Amino acid sequence: QVQLVESGGALVQAGGSLRLSCAASGSVFSINAMGWYRQAPGKQRELVADITNGGSTNYADSVEGRFTISRDNAKNSVYLQMTSLKPEDTAVYYCNARGYYRRPSNYWGQGTQVTVSS
Repeated sequence: QVQLVESGGALVQAGGSLRLSCAASGSVFSINAMGWYRQAPGKQRELVADITNGGSTNYADSVEGRFTISRDNAKNSVYLQMTSLKPEDTAVYYCNARGYYRRPSNYWGQGTQVTVSS
């Protein structure tokens, strides 16, 4: 079992910045990759960025160049530095972890609200 706790969501103005954090606990040795997803009102959850245990990153086209994902393995944490925020970035952001421990597993945090005002 892996537990994920996000923090850092807030109300910000367009052009501002936020840093989201996610701390993992439990069977952290099983994690292969971590990432951030978001779900805007009335829309499906979508990948924002992810990072493998080897450090390879992947970004949605809509955020590349503005967002940066990083990991701190010593702290079992993943971060999302968001800059040049736009109103269309408004969503609930969810931390995700993928791994394997006796079975393939996909874990989710509770979500943190990011609201960008125009």
